[in-house]
Amino acid sequence: MIDVTGHINAVARTVGERVLEAGTAKTAVVSRVYDTDAEDLWDAVTDPERITRWFLPVSGDLRPGGRYHLEGNASGTVERCDPPKGFSATWEFAGQTSWIEVRLTPEPDGRTRFELEHIAHVSDHWVEFGPGAVGIGWDMGILGLTLHLETGGDIRAEFGQAWAMSDEGREFARQAGEAWFAAHVASGVDEAAARAAADRTIAAYTGAG
Repeated sequence: MIDVTGHINAVARTVGERVLEAGTAKTAVVSRVYDTDAEDLWDAVTDPERITRWFLPVSGDLRPGGRYHLEGNASGTVERCDPPKGFSATWEFAGQTSWIEVRLTPEPDGRTRFELEHIAHVSDHWVEFGPGAVGIGWDMGILGLTLHLETGGDIRAEFGQAWAMSDEGREFARQAGEAWFAAHVASGVDEAAARAAADRTIAAYTGAG
């Protein structure tokens, strides 16, 4: 058992926009502060062996210009790497390309803030499902990272697909979806449109649709 509400509330979420060469893009940002230094957090999010323990098995060349592949999920190209401050990469999934930027920032009290920004062009998928479509998945990833940092262990087996479809996993997805609904509304989007998108996304993640 985990404290679902506690984990959800420990994460900050914002929704925004960026103007790219190809047009306007939407952004979904998640961040959480961890009780560890930047070097350890950098190792946790860039070392293939550690990534496998809390997220997904990863293969490829994790250096600038290299291609990576997350088992059963996205692939892409590492575009920038600035240890231990952050990295950026393309995120290629289901025939669509978006981008991720990871930033690690030391806090005054010795802890480190992890921040991930997912950047995607405005599309029919975004209009239909909103930021929660990527945001809930990143919430689950941050949960895995949190538990790994707390225990040092391999938590992926316990909190994998079977957990996601358990009552606890569905409740986690529901609360994360509600948190993304609030962030979507806070960005200035029409509340009714944000509500409809969040409901569709929560249903997709919980199997209720």
